[in-house]
Amino acid sequence: MMKSAEIRQQYLKFFESKGHTIVASSPVVPHDDPTLLFANAGMNQFKDVFLGFDKRPYSRATTAQKCIRAGGKHNDLENVGYTARHHTFFEMMGNFSFGDYFKQDAIKFAWELLTTVFKLPPEKLLVTVYAEDDEAYDIWAKQVGVPADRIVRIGDNKGARYASDNFWMMGDTGPCGPCTEIFYDHGPEVAGGPPGSPEEDGDRFIEIWNIVFMQYNRDESGELHPLPRPSVDTGMGLERVAAVLQHVHSNYEIDLFVNLLAAAAKVVQDAGGTPETGSPSLKVIADHIRACCFTIVDGVVPGNEGRGYVLRRIIRRAVRHGYKMGARQPFLYSLVPALVKEMGEAYPELKRDQARIEEVLKGEESRFFETIANGMSLLEGALAGLKGKKVLDGETAFRLHDTYGFPLDLTADVCRERGVTVDEAGFETAMAHQREQARAAGRFKGASLLEYDGETTRFVGYDELSAQARVLALYHDGKPAQELKAGDEGVVVLDVSPFYAESGGQVGDQGHLQGQGLRFAVSDTQKIQAAVWGHHGRVEEGSLKVGDTVQAQVNTALRQKTTRNHSATHLLHKALRQVLGDHVAQKGSLVDPDHTRFDFSHNKPMTPEEIQAVEAIVNAEIRSNTATVIRQMSYDEAIAAGAMALFGEKYGDVVRVVDVADTRELCGGTHVARSGEIGVFKIASEGGVAAGIRRVDGLTGEGALAWIQQQLATLAEVAAAVRAPVAEVPARVAQLQTQVKDLGRELDRVKASAASSQGQNLAAQATVLPCGAHLLVTRVDGMDAKALRATVDQLKDQLKSLVVVLASVEGNDKIQLVAGVTPDLVNTVKAGEMLGRVAAQVGGKGGGKPDFAMAGGNDVAALEGVLGMTHERLVQQLANRK
Repeated sequence: MMKSAEIRQQYLKFFESKGHTIVASSPVVPHDDPTLLFANAGMNQFKDVFLGFDKRPYSRATTAQKCIRAGGKHNDLENVGYTARHHTFFEMMGNFSFGDYFKQDAIKFAWELLTTVFKLPPEKLLVTVYAEDDEAYDIWAKQVGVPADRIVRIGDNKGARYASDNFWMMGDTGPCGPCTEIFYDHGPEVAGGPPGSPEEDGDRFIEIWNIVFMQYNRDESGELHPLPRPSVDTGMGLERVAAVLQHVHSNYEIDLFVNLLAAAAKVVQDAGGTPETGSPSLKVIADHIRACCFTIVDGVVPGNEGRGYVLRRIIRRAVRHGYKMGARQPFLYSLVPALVKEMGEAYPELKRDQARIEEVLKGEESRFFETIANGMSLLEGALAGLKGKKVLDGETAFRLHDTYGFPLDLTADVCRERGVTVDEAGFETAMAHQREQARAAGRFKGASLLEYDGETTRFVGYDELSAQARVLALYHDGKPAQELKAGDEGVVVLDVSPFYAESGGQVGDQGHLQGQGLRFAVSDTQKIQAAVWGHHGRVEEGSLKVGDTVQAQVNTALRQKTTRNHSATHLLHKALRQVLGDHVAQKGSLVDPDHTRFDFSHNKPMTPEEIQAVEAIVNAEIRSNTATVIRQMSYDEAIAAGAMALFGEKYGDVVRVVDVADTRELCGGTHVARSGEIGVFKIASEGGVAAGIRRVDGLTGEGALAWIQQQLATLAEVAAAVRAPVAEVPARVAQLQTQVKDLGRELDRVKASAASSQGQNLAAQATVLPCGAHLLVTRVDGMDAKALRATVDQLKDQLKSLVVVLASVEGNDKIQLVAGVTPDLVNTVKAGEMLGRVAAQVGGKGGGKPDFAMAGGNDVAALEGVLGMTHERLVQQLANRK
């Protein structure tokens, strides 16, 4: 039997033998693509290559890509555990051609691998093609030799032109084309029909490979235009093909999952559970551990939004299924070693971060186990109370979410097992503004870039800040132009440029282009294509034409500031790893003349001591005044030499290795000649920007000095205000805080005494009703919320049977309302409901519990009338009390 790891390896080696470069899987968190919540296909990391925005040193590639489908448009979460082939995490093996080979080679490669390497019987394979793709059909029929009765033409079966299972589109516009799919036939003893038939959803014919032919560009009108360099994108799910090669019908029966399921059963049993072999709950746990671990490896930690929210949902869904089998303590984290054993060789990051993964999982599990019992009790009670009804109300679903941390899909998961649906509309209404869940666009949208087809730009800006250049192209309002005149804003493409184009977090250079009577102010420099620089700006004097020769001059002062900040970023990155741990990985950066902004993976705020330690390390490196060394070498040589490659970045065969002081990174940015040129480094702020992602803002040189001087000036102002020398400011502030607390306590005592006195006076104003209850509805200005609460409590203690409504007006338009009901009357009058109606009539809102409520309003003119009507309504309501 061919194991999953062997299938993965043979796939990659086969395509390597066909001239493909083996490219490592990109992270499941696509840091450079905001349109995706998670990587969900093998081609994600090559999107810019297919769109023409990026170039690689190879034209053929093959990968085994980590993918997650658990959020946004691509979301298989609710099906996991209940079907044979749905997963949150899966591996997509693919081979790609970037304008190299096309249909004939792609089809023949696939057939050779399946029938010769994997030795699948040809008669067990069936293929589909787009109905109009005669070329692909002929290749299958005439060159490969697939019988006509095993080739299925699939037309526009989704209700629109080109809307077909066999026509792929990157988005509403952009690259697209027909595809051909390969299916494995499990035989007539398995229910189901071939693709395109009414019975196609059965399990007999299973799709194992999809080959996409990127042949056209679709414009906004829907018209297709042939691409100058057609490309190929394929995908074959490792789990699916492993099931076929291992002669099983479910992905959960392949070797990888058999071992994970056994390990899952053991950890659940160790946690007090009684797992049942083959149960959906064990499948959920075995699946979810993979998604959890690979997401955490890429810097995500459980949170309340975005990817952190999805991770929390997956963890809690797994925990709930363990709880269902009787587990009563954290168990999921104990499954990490089993996953590392299965997949750690192929993905060494699992081994590297094993301890941190276990720590994150155990922390989240422990917090959820503290509340799951109460939440499950509430849900079970609500389900029992349905008495035959098939819909759980949205209010209960919201309460589970808000109080017990049950995501809606977790509640729906439990309900689905009982044949009950959830009133999602009611949930959304109840949640209102509190709901913050992740959304993902789920589709590619190409950037609106300028169309250019000409010479590339030779960048000389590492060594020169001024150069003579020829104008290759001009753009005005996004369209090609032959001339830019004074006052025009546009983009200039040069054959030579000293300007750094924005890349790797470093902003583009500013400066100017000069010629005979010409001055063009460059405000930004961006890449139009991989090696084409666009100089954005405005003509201040004269005019500029295609073919003109200009002198390109970078703003030296801004470049030097940016350079200092970029070099400091390298030092900062290494210092953070030294102080916080090797799990720290760059998740984003912005380097400009003013500061360096560095985002990194870490799941808690830095302490003042950690910040000081990082600053000390960076400044020590600066004082060493070490010469910066920059070399060109192969990627493999650079990694072997200890260079840090940023996870998720794209590198060619030849890379630029930058040594700044004691750091070594792959980097294309500009840097100081010696570390001492940075001057000084200071962290101006540190905070969280997303779940598991922290951000440091750092300053260098004169920027750091100005910030320090401003802080000292502020400290001097504080010292003057508290009338103490600077050195004694902390002690003086602490003394003032103590005094403020003492005065606050004294004020509370005075207010309590006043409330007591006021309460005695108000008690005499209460109306005694025939039923023996007391009623008091009145206005008492001058009381804050705390005093009103104390007064209500005292009145309830004094009068024993009471309904009270008090209103206090502050200023001209601020009304504070409070209501109280003694226990004997809460079945007749509920404070929260009653006060909510009162507040609505004076332009406010609020509410509370049956025995106590608070609210506000702003319609002071209506207050007296509303209080009068409320008194009358309560008299009638209490008169009917039994």
